[in-house]
Amino acid sequence: MLKKKWQKFFISVISITFLFGLPSAFAEDKINIGSLNDMTGATSDVGKDYALGISEAIHYVNDMGGINGKKIKLYQFDYGYRIPEALTKYKLFTRLGCKAILGWGTGDTEALSPTITRDKIPYISASYSGHLTNPDKTPYNIFSGTDYSSNARATLTAWFDTKWKNHPDFGKRKPKLICSYMTSHPYCSAPIKAIKDQAKILGFEVGNDQDVSLFAIDTKSQILAMKKFKPDVVWHGNTTMSVAATLKDAYAMKLGATHLINVWGYDKNLIKLAGKAADGAMGATVCAFVGEDVPLMDKVVEYAKKYNPSIPIEDRLIRTVQAWGNVMVLWEAMKRADKAGDLSGESIRQNGFETMANFDVGLGIAPVTYSASDHRPGKIVTVYEINDGKFNLIDKVNLGQRWADKWNSWLGW
Repeated sequence: MLKKKWQKFFISVISITFLFGLPSAFAEDKINIGSLNDMTGATSDVGKDYALGISEAIHYVNDMGGINGKKIKLYQFDYGYRIPEALTKYKLFTRLGCKAILGWGTGDTEALSPTITRDKIPYISASYSGHLTNPDKTPYNIFSGTDYSSNARATLTAWFDTKWKNHPDFGKRKPKLICSYMTSHPYCSAPIKAIKDQAKILGFEVGNDQDVSLFAIDTKSQILAMKKFKPDVVWHGNTTMSVAATLKDAYAMKLGATHLINVWGYDKNLIKLAGKAADGAMGATVCAFVGEDVPLMDKVVEYAKKYNPSIPIEDRLIRTVQAWGNVMVLWEAMKRADKAGDLSGESIRQNGFETMANFDVGLGIAPVTYSASDHRPGKIVTVYEINDGKFNLIDKVNLGQRWADKWNSWLGW
């Protein structure tokens, strides 16, 4: 059944690429946008739903009139999470005259950033790396969700505020943190400096990092090393499959720590794969889960059913909603720039994104604000906890308010 499901999935993806990916002699009156996605590579466990969400959201945008009456033509490609392939596809997007690009991973996005800056092409990525938020260095990199570093700080803070005070060792010693992630990978390592800094602020003892591959299925040796340190919390920086494997080994080996998980490792597939081992795991999300009662979610569900009916809506992940979030902020920025009479990349940034102040995206995303000096979309991070196989909101951490004296200095971490 699983094999048949993914066969149907790839037929759907191929159809999307065929529909949007071929040049047309009738495209002159349309606005070209590129989309780089991982449907077959190391992060395809979370990338497939995101790719479908991108195409479905573009259908919605066009049905709603596109960019002030101009329809979008989407060129969507799978690059298998390979940086050289991302560079090749980027060159194709520029030849196609794409006004903006919807990107994917941290490694390729950071590698492309100097070129994006030179070419002045807005690049709205699924990488929420804090390294991409300083306009002085990366002026054309944008995303709709709170950045990895803010999420890591907030999740650790939420645990400290809600859990540590009830621990039997509270007041007797410092809490202990250890980080589990693929140490050589740009996505996995992106927020490590920030979470360790937050640990210092909150008074944690920090153990040695544990190197866990994105492809890991057996992490017993890493769990044994963790047990020697006896952490109270473990930060997981990988994607869902390897995080689930680590949680299962930690559960079986009675590590006894709370698991804090970065956004791309925290979805309902984690519950399916890890089972009871996922109970108590905490994570920050950048939007609502599929089906939650928030503005625009009805359209997410409607368009998923309309354009990819072979994939049951109950199997769709939060990744679909994340994709919609990025499309929605790009849509708004392009409408503003077009209304100003200039749809160049520089105008999309200055007259579009950087004019947004508390813009309500919907989808459970906190209102976003971008300025010429700060591309972090928000200061408030929503933190969930898994209990009995369900996600429960436990805290909203306002980093900008709580650490007002430090917030500006954290830009670009």
